[in-house]
Formats: sequence, structure tokens, C-alpha cells
Amino acid sequence: MTSPSTPRRHRALLAAGAGLAVTVALSLSGTGTASAGTADAASTTVQPAGHSFAATLNGAASFKAGSVSASCEVSASAPSAGSGNNKVPDAPGNTNASGPVSSGINAPTYSDCTSSLPVDVSVTTSGTWTVSMQNGSPITASLTIPTGGFVLKSSGLANCTITAAPDGPVTFPATFTNGSGGTPSRITVADAEVAVKVTGGFGCPTAATTSVFNAVYDVTDVTDPAARITVGS
Repeated sequence: MTSPSTPRRHRALLAAGAGLAVTVALSLSGTGTASAGTADAASTTVQPAGHSFAATLNGAASFKAGSVSASCEVSASAPSAGSGNNKVPDAPGNTNASGPVSSGINAPTYSDCTSSLPVDVSVTTSGTWTVSMQNGSPITASLTIPTGGFVLKSSGLANCTITAAPDGPVTFPATFTNGSGGTPSRITVADAEVAVKVTGGFGCPTAATTSVFNAVYDVTDVTDPAARITVGS
């Protein structure tokens, strides 16, 4: 099921003739598809079965293409009534004997972004995204964005449209860490390459085809805030 589009007004960093480093995360997608598991992968169980979860940015999400970069301070994906997304599969679907366990998630929102130029930006995220988790050492994850699931439009100094996953759904790798003590479980995205397409006139970085994304998301149990979303065998 597709989540509603979510516009956000913020500022992005654009430079004439340079790549734009704004696209998303939880998503977030790579130029290629990275599978979270293979045919001989270890058994994976995500707990608690049937519980809803949220992913909330911890720190800042950064985007970089060449020498151009931007960062956003606020991002989250949360469950919504009737969508069925952001939920650990019910048992026995929360266990895979030889591969990852996947869940659909609502498209994350992004706001409180900063830049060095006074460019007004509107962001729309849409579609059902996917997170997959594979037990191992370390626990791996992958995040998938649907076709065109993130669109950024700038106005002012440059009138540009930046679309992530422009040619089809794409996936990028991450790692998952089970929470302990007072620390929540987390998904970490480190230097993930994201496919983008840039269109527009003067000042738009139309030569840019990829952006590098970094972010850490806290994953919390919405059904039972005292519990943790964990990955094991």
C-alpha cells in the first residue's frame, strides 16, 4: 500500500556544474541492488512478531556528490493506520530459515535541512519502501526505495528537479545493531551510493548521477515501547 506523499520545505545545497548531494535514505537506494541474503544465508528471526516499529534519525543525514554536500536534522518513518507498513511480520513470517526477513515501511520524511546557498526546496516522498534484515556477524540490512520515491524540487537560484531511483526500484546496504541497556536498536547507512537524475536549467547539476548517503536511524517498538526490535537466528 502506498503512503501519502509528504512535502517538506527546506534548503538544499546546489552548485552550478557540480553534483547535488541530496536524496534520501531509509532510504535511500544504491545504483545497484544489494541482496541482504543469499541461498545459503543463516537463519533470521525478527522479534517481536507482529509488532509495529518506527525509525527515527539519530544525528544528521548527510548527502554528498563530489565536493557538494548537504545535511538534514530530522527524518522518520512511522506506522500509519491501515497501511500495514512498519510492522514485523506475524509468526511464522518473522522467521526465514535461510535468508532475510523483510517489512514494508512508509516513506520517510525529511526536514530541517541546511545548505550554504539560499535555495528554496520542496520534497515529496511516496510509495512503500522496504527494509530487509539478515542475521549474521555483523547483522546486515538493505533498504529499497521504489521508482521515483523521492523527488526534490528547488526554486530560486536554480530551478531543478532531483529524482532518486529514477529508472526503477533500487536497494542499498546497511547494518543493523541490536539495542542493549539504554541504547535502542539501530540501522546504520555508511557511504551508500544512491542513483539520482537531475533535470532543469542554468545552475542545475544535470551531470550528477549518484549521491553518497550516510545516516543512523533508531528503530523503536511502537506496539510495546518497553520492548526492542531485535534480529537473531
